[in-house]
Amino acid sequence: MSTFNNYFQNKIYADQSVKEALKKIDQLTNKSTLTLFVINRQEQMVGTLTDGDIRRGLLKGKSIDDPIEKFMHTDYRFIPADNFSVEQIKQFQKDEIGLIPKLDKDRKIVKIINLAERRSLLPMDVIIMAGGKGERLKPLTDHTPKPLLKVGDKPILEHNIDRLIEYGAENFYLSINYLGEQIIDYFQTGQEKGITIHYIKENQPLGTIGAVSLVDNFHHDYALVMNSDILTDIDFEDFFLHFLTNQSDLQVATTTYKVNVPYAVLEVAENTIIAFQEKPTYTYYANAGIYLIKNSLLNLIPKNTFFNATDLIELLIQKKYKITHFPILGYWLDVGKHEDYKKAQEDIHYIKL
Repeated sequence: MSTFNNYFQNKIYADQSVKEALKKIDQLTNKSTLTLFVINRQEQMVGTLTDGDIRRGLLKGKSIDDPIEKFMHTDYRFIPADNFSVEQIKQFQKDEIGLIPKLDKDRKIVKIINLAERRSLLPMDVIIMAGGKGERLKPLTDHTPKPLLKVGDKPILEHNIDRLIEYGAENFYLSINYLGEQIIDYFQTGQEKGITIHYIKENQPLGTIGAVSLVDNFHHDYALVMNSDILTDIDFEDFFLHFLTNQSDLQVATTTYKVNVPYAVLEVAENTIIAFQEKPTYTYYANAGIYLIKNSLLNLIPKNTFFNATDLIELLIQKKYKITHFPILGYWLDVGKHEDYKKAQEDIHYIKL
């Protein structure tokens, strides 16, 4: 697993000299991110500093031995740790802002994010169902949980986690049961990837969404729930924005399923043929195992009860909540059977996850 870079080497104190700042800039390992984030001795962010700020200050007669606070840019941009929008992130990327700090309510830096390494930053928690036995993939799953079966050079579950990280997800819950300790040993706390991973241990099978009832608190207003054995290049930002635009309560990702009828299909009214189609093809939308939901609705999932995602969908339909679907136009594969696993091993060389 790759080591996460939080760019804390880009921090510097406001009372340090500009000479020290120049040395720090020269020592930065990533030469494409030469912005320093200036903090006071209470660890609160007070400004930013670039070599351009230093050059302009020197041209105005300031000294290289002066403190950074005389040179720094105080009208800086940042992301609130607990409240930011996708539109805000898209604007930062449009403005070609590289590093952006995430600040808590006390203006202390929680994380420094390189937007050049992210497709987006989506304010959502992620719950991945990784507790199944993978019966149809035996004997491969006799001693390895299905989510840890490798596709290409890494496990199926890691493909999904890494893709979600690209879209800014940071708070993960993995629901585990069968051989779950192996999953914990592999991912640990998520620190190496710059994320936080919590583990939901099912003492009994709880269905495809029942384990979500065991999560006590979330960081965001929305949760993405997905199966661990899916291989897909879904655009999670489009998925999220479609949810917001349609003011959805629950959104289901779908994949198209086509049925070819090998005969002419007749339309009949009172024993009279009024129309027919020769060998028609019907397109249906099938559940792709990825859901986005308002966290306020997750309390409808009964605790410690076997409960499938389809049960939740039916319940929300009965209660007149708005449920939308989002068709996956790109790649999607449910790695459930041996032939699917073989296909995944072939496809991984041609798709970009």
